[in-house]
Amino acid sequence: MQPTKRDYDKEIKDTKEHRYAYNFDFDVMHPFMVRSFQPFFKPGNVLELGSFKGDFTRRLLPFFSDITCVEASGEAISHAKKEFGDKVKLVHALFEEVTLPVRYENIVLTHVLEHLDDPVGVMSRINREWLSDTGRFFLVCPNANAPSRQIAVKMGLISHNSAITPAEREHGHRITYTLDTLERDARAAGLRVVYRSGIFFKALANFQWDRLLNTDIISKEYLEGCYQLGQVYPDLCSSIFLLCEKGD
Repeated sequence: MQPTKRDYDKEIKDTKEHRYAYNFDFDVMHPFMVRSFQPFFKPGNVLELGSFKGDFTRRLLPFFSDITCVEASGEAISHAKKEFGDKVKLVHALFEEVTLPVRYENIVLTHVLEHLDDPVGVMSRINREWLSDTGRFFLVCPNANAPSRQIAVKMGLISHNSAITPAEREHGHRITYTLDTLERDARAAGLRVVYRSGIFFKALANFQWDRLLNTDIISKEYLEGCYQLGQVYPDLCSSIFLLCEKGD
């Protein structure tokens, strides 16, 4: 049976009840992701798989002069080309089909793996074809066990922590990972997991955070506290983070 052909331009559209990405993602999670990654960055080039419109790409520019992005949505690529010009190499292709000319010291996959039809297959390509022998793979996914999701279960809004909501399905989600299932798939792809953590303790939904961020209720100190607490309790974070190296 052939898989249903996907419309990647449609999947990135906001819906009536759910945005593809929130200000919480751009203004809170992206800076903390970079902060989590920075101690592990290797000198050299970087490959970003799934760059959307380049919001996270922009945060990589201070650290890398050689950036390649692969993105499935033609609409997102067009937006990024207007934003970056020749500063970034943009490739409009599917991960399953793209051919890349070099290997990379750094590969970044943030909030993308859960959208893939064959996550293990794509990570196998990362391990075999794209990651250098000394390179590092930065893998981040939304966390099924985030308190905000667990609260939603208790409220009866979703059936279980790792459920895929109708809105998430519209945006192309295929799975909701926990730390153990994320590591399971990374290891199945042949990667070697060398570090595990969480990014940002989170008890509120993204839309609730967006409302709070427009007030003076949330201070920089509070955000910092949530970030540091997330390192103590990674399984209660908004996102889970694995640092991987090339395996056998």
